[in-house]
Amino acid sequence: MEIQLDTRIGDIVKANYKTAQLFDKNKIDFCCGGGITLREACIKSGADMDILVPELELMVTLNDPDSKYMDSMELDELCDYIEKRHHTYVNENIPFLKQKLQKLCDVHAANHPELFEVEELFSIIAGNLTTHMQKEEIVVFPLIRKMVKLNREGADFEHVYDEVKKNIALLDDEHQAEGERFVKISEITSFYFVPADGCTTYRITYQTLSDFEQDLHRHIHLENNILFVKALQLRKK
Repeated sequence: MEIQLDTRIGDIVKANYKTAQLFDKNKIDFCCGGGITLREACIKSGADMDILVPELELMVTLNDPDSKYMDSMELDELCDYIEKRHHTYVNENIPFLKQKLQKLCDVHAANHPELFEVEELFSIIAGNLTTHMQKEEIVVFPLIRKMVKLNREGADFEHVYDEVKKNIALLDDEHQAEGERFVKISEITSFYFVPADGCTTYRITYQTLSDFEQDLHRHIHLENNILFVKALQLRKK
C-alpha cells in the first residue's frame, strides 16, 4: 500500500493493523477517527508528517495475515467474528474489572483518590457497552446479514439499507463516546502506571484495563473501518 497524506487513517490500519501502534504513539485515533485523512490527523495531533509517513511506509511492508483475513471476510462472517471474539471478551472482562476496581478503591483510594473516578468511568463504559452490543446483536448485525442475503439473491434491499445506515450513525456516536471515556481513564492513571505502593491486584487490574482498551480499539476498528464502511458501500455494488 502506498501511503499518501490524503489516505484515510482507517484504510491504512485496515491494510495492516501493525500501523495502529504508530498511530497510538502519535496520539492519533485510528478507530473512532479512522474516517479522516493522514494529513488531517497529523495536523490535529501535532504529529510530524515527515517522520510518521516513512515509518508507516516501512510498517505496511511487514506481513500481517490477520488484517488480510479480516478484510477478506464476507460481512455476515465478520458480524459473527465480532460477536464471538470481541463481544465475548467484553462480557467476560467487565465483571472482573468492576470487582477489582472496587477493591482498589476500598484499599488504596485514601492515597490515590483518582481511583474513584476511574471506577466511575469504567462503570459507565461497562453499562453503555453492554447495551451497545445488545443493540448490535439484536438489531444491527441481523439487518446487515439480511442485506447481504438479499444482495446475494439479487433482491431489492433498499428498505433494509436505510435502517442499517440510520443505526450505523448512532453506533458511530456511541463508539466515540466510549473511546473518549477510555482516553480519560488512561490519562487519569498516567497510562496505567502502577504507583510504588501498588499491590499485585493494582498491577493486574491496570494491565487488564490496558488490555481492555486495546481490544476495544481493534473492536471499533473492525466495525467503523471495515464492517460499516463495506455495508454502506454494498448498495453501490
